[in-house]
Amino acid sequence: MTDKALTIDHVSKDRGKTRVLDDITLSLAPGQRVALLGHNGAGKSTLIKSILGLIPIEGGTIWIGDASPGSAQARRETAYLPEAVSFHPALTGREQLTLFAQLSSGKADVPGLLERVGLSDALDRRIGAYSKGMRQRLGLAQVLLGQPKVALLDEPTSGLDPISRQDLYAIIDELAGQGTAVLIASHALTEVEARTDRIAIMRKGRMVTDDTLTNLSALAGLPIRLKVRASANPDALAAELGGSRINGASIEMLCTPKDKMEALRRIAGLGDAVADVEMTPPKLEDLYRHYAQEERL
Repeated sequence: MTDKALTIDHVSKDRGKTRVLDDITLSLAPGQRVALLGHNGAGKSTLIKSILGLIPIEGGTIWIGDASPGSAQARRETAYLPEAVSFHPALTGREQLTLFAQLSSGKADVPGLLERVGLSDALDRRIGAYSKGMRQRLGLAQVLLGQPKVALLDEPTSGLDPISRQDLYAIIDELAGQGTAVLIASHALTEVEARTDRIAIMRKGRMVTDDTLTNLSALAGLPIRLKVRASANPDALAAELGGSRINGASIEMLCTPKDKMEALRRIAGLGDAVADVEMTPPKLEDLYRHYAQEERL
């Protein structure tokens, strides 16, 4: 028995003479939310298809719990939401989800699931009249069927408005709280920054990093920005602290993570000369650019 919901161990995949997955290792424990990032062509979709058992791999192993991809057990325990989700346009939301329920567990609170994803007013409307965002919500309702061990979400917020995106991540949090391991392939860096437990970054078929945001930030050593607003004399403050004047009354300083506390002590030591301090750590976009750059391979 394994304590991992998803295990990817040294997986390789070739397409012709091109290696599209190169020694990929990644694991998710039950309840973990992991963001899978990478440029188009990095190998994210190929990796997801391999987990689903849709394409064979040349080397390594993949396990969904104790089941191999494509097996009956793995299919029961894995849910998938593609970016371009598609359903039969002549069916209603209720009919489509009822069909999926019959194909999986056989019993489900279909109206309750549709209400949970914000489709209670459209459950008897034909899917052909749904917007892209509504179809995405219906796909999420399908993911919720059967309480899967692993949920694979490919750009899950595509086509959703800001409020719907917040609702979707609330449901993802609920899934994780019930023990589902959630792998989210996304380009929406701001969203996944605050709503996932780990960040895995791929480039050209390789996994370049996989860690918590805190650890990625510490290892990258990217500068922290300090914006210091002067009370009266910004020139004197700039001369004392160094840094760059960015407007009439503020100075911007850059410091490494290990020098952050010393810089803050220097600023605090200036007393009333300082009106305010804003600290901006590196964002996920900065870390993504750092780890995904080609020279790291």
